[in-house]
Amino acid sequence: MKNPRETGPVPRKLADAIPVADEATEAAIVAYLVEHPDFVQRHPALLHTLTPPTVDRGKGVVDFQRFMVARLQGDIDQLSIENTALIHTARANAHSQSRIHAAALALIEARSLGQLLEILTGDLMDILDVDVIAMVVESNGVDLPHVAASGIRIVEQGAVDEWLGRRDVLLQGGVAGDPAIYGPGAGLIQSEALLRLTISSRTPAGLVAFGSRDADLFHDGQGTELIAFLGNVIERLLRAWLDLPA
Repeated sequence: MKNPRETGPVPRKLADAIPVADEATEAAIVAYLVEHPDFVQRHPALLHTLTPPTVDRGKGVVDFQRFMVARLQGDIDQLSIENTALIHTARANAHSQSRIHAAALALIEARSLGQLLEILTGDLMDILDVDVIAMVVESNGVDLPHVAASGIRIVEQGAVDEWLGRRDVLLQGGVAGDPAIYGPGAGLIQSEALLRLTISSRTPAGLVAFGSRDADLFHDGQGTELIAFLGNVIERLLRAWLDLPA
């Protein structure tokens, strides 16, 4: 019995319009599409390249089919752009997550408070691909602003709130580094991540800053969850090494 979906020869009128060299190929394509009517549905990207036939509906009558197909093609272009951006963002987030995890593990490996501070302000620069990492602690009201032997910068009381306001994390790009935070390295800084450090109720306010010469590395449109997690790790490790309560 003949399959009702089988196609016969290409109609003569169509065949006359096909170059002889391509007739067999186009006939095979037509036959395949008839056998697989959902082909375009399974491959919607074809709408971007296929040219739909126009329909002559008489003078003054608009063929909306072409407008509809053109709109579909535009929608496909937009979806492709959005999908590409989404993939790029997902990959960037995965890369950032991997770096933050590596930084946290490096800090946990410290065997003394001094080593913890060395890893924080030294090794983490390579892991996080930043140019300067600085830690500052507000003065206790007695000490004047200075650089402690550990490399921690002592700043005036209220400085952390002045930099962060009520925020715990601040990401910003296109900035000039503050010498009070970065010292001699301030001239390099064009973007930064500032994290409030609340080590203990017995300690002054503190801050750790990650600065980069890349003006776009940090910006206010980024999520703060990962960098905030790293700040929490730093707080807990400092609290443990200093044997302080929360």
